[in-house]
Amino acid sequence: MVQNSPDLDERAQQLLKVLIERYIQEGQPVGSRALSRGVGVNLSPATIRNVMADLEECGLVCSPHTSAGRVPTVTGYRMFIDSLLTVRPLAGQAISLLRQGLSTQDDGQKLIETASGLLASVTQMAGIVTVPRRESAALRQIEFLPLSGTRVLVILVTNEQEVHNKIIHTSREFSAAELQQASNYLNSVFKGQELSDLRKQVMVELKETHAQVNQEMLNAIEMANLAFGKQNAKDDFVLTGQTNLMEFSELSNVERLRQLFEAFNQKRGLLHLLDQCMDADGVQIFIGEESGYDAFDNCSVVSSSYSIDDQRVGVLAVIGPTRMEYEKVIPLVDLTAKLLGTALNQQTMPPS
Repeated sequence: MVQNSPDLDERAQQLLKVLIERYIQEGQPVGSRALSRGVGVNLSPATIRNVMADLEECGLVCSPHTSAGRVPTVTGYRMFIDSLLTVRPLAGQAISLLRQGLSTQDDGQKLIETASGLLASVTQMAGIVTVPRRESAALRQIEFLPLSGTRVLVILVTNEQEVHNKIIHTSREFSAAELQQASNYLNSVFKGQELSDLRKQVMVELKETHAQVNQEMLNAIEMANLAFGKQNAKDDFVLTGQTNLMEFSELSNVERLRQLFEAFNQKRGLLHLLDQCMDADGVQIFIGEESGYDAFDNCSVVSSSYSIDDQRVGVLAVIGPTRMEYEKVIPLVDLTAKLLGTALNQQTMPPS
């Protein structure tokens, strides 16, 4: 993701930094006269024009249309973030808002939704949080409790003391005794095995023991298929604040918005992009075309993984225009990931 940056002298670096900071704030091409008022050194407009020409030749800035001013390129933003950016401490109000919001929820799904909403509201861009996904979650115990009609409550305990509740809809009504038999069978045969491929193992068991299949086993297999079936696509992540992106002029083009919202709806590409951040340390940033997806060519994605029990289980991110205030967004994403992980850890701790 990080490209080889051209060598620039201190004066050129300072001019590039000022140009990008001014462009982020104003959203308009920056001319040499504006730069001469913001650099803090005594340079003539002619000297600045010469340096700007050098920066353009290096591919760090470009001139849009026939404008006399210049705007940063993806390469320019990358050099700015990697070498020139001064990250600001978060304002106390933002820190308090995050801490309070993520300490008042007692449900994992609510925490995910709250984190996404906070990212969107604080940045006025889009906030996204993937649902925790444990690669090594293993079955410890499963119980089925009858509810009304064909509804059954699944109580699933994984690893040490992590409890998941899920309501499934069965093909017919099952008695408490039938559900207990199904629980006993699954606990005796599959305890300690990985959830990620448990459904497949159930079907293998069915095929291998075909001659001995009885109604009790069929009941257990139906329960397992419903309990361990793949998550619905809509459950893969929580996305909030998409409409905020319509307020940015560079994203408000109808065709760009259509591509962007289509990418949000299709999800596959966005999930693949976020998956790249799962195993990375710290905050990861994709600028424009670095994402590899045309829909995000005018966007940046600032992301970080979050952890439960020191295991990375999900990713959260802010999605906005490349002209975003990185010095504020980066620490915001970093802190939110840490607070979310802490809150989820507190939920999964065994009772004292």
